Amino acid sequence: MKGSNSFLVAFALLGFACSLASAFDPDPLQDFCVALKDTENGLNKPGNTSNLVGSNVTTVNVDQIPGLNTLGISLARLDFAPYGGLNPPHIHPRGTEILVVVEGTLYVGFVTSNPDNRLFTKILNPGDVFVFPIGLIHFQFNIGQTKAVAFAGLGSQNAGVITIANAVFGSNPPINPDVLTKAFQLDKNVVTYLQSRF
Repeated sequence: MKGSNSFLVAFALLGFACSLASAFDPDPLQDFCVALKDTENGLNKPGNTSNLVGSNVTTVNVDQIPGLNTLGISLARLDFAPYGGLNPPHIHPRGTEILVVVEGTLYVGFVTSNPDNRLFTKILNPGDVFVFPIGLIHFQFNIGQTKAVAFAGLGSQNAGVITIANAVFGSNPPINPDVLTKAFQLDKNVVTYLQSRF
């Protein structure tokens, strides 16, 4: 009987310890982080859009402004070349994004997760807002004849970004072309060509 009581007490203590081990504080562990004034980290300067996709994303996260540490927010400025400027399909693995257009016209959208893979899109004009849920593939495309500018708030001090085409066709080392040929149902020559582009 004494052995059973010891076992029960040990089991109860183990259960209590496990419940404590999985507990966490969802709030920051400090009130704020004071950072030095740095005028280089503003969003007032347009980004260079003379690249293959015709867009530029200027991020302001904890890497640029240490004062964002533990606050769970960051910002980005998105500049788009006239008709055709694209922020290619990508995901933010650690943050939801809210986008507001301040200049131009953007066609934006996101795709829900499997098995539905449902596409939600909208055309945004200055002052319009759109939300991209955390971890879902999304994009922004300038359909206007003039440049476009948008600002995004992200629900993380470092939301991260994974551009789908870069990750799939530009991985280092490259993914075996046979894998991508089968996954995308493409000719192997197309896959190797795409890998050479990224």
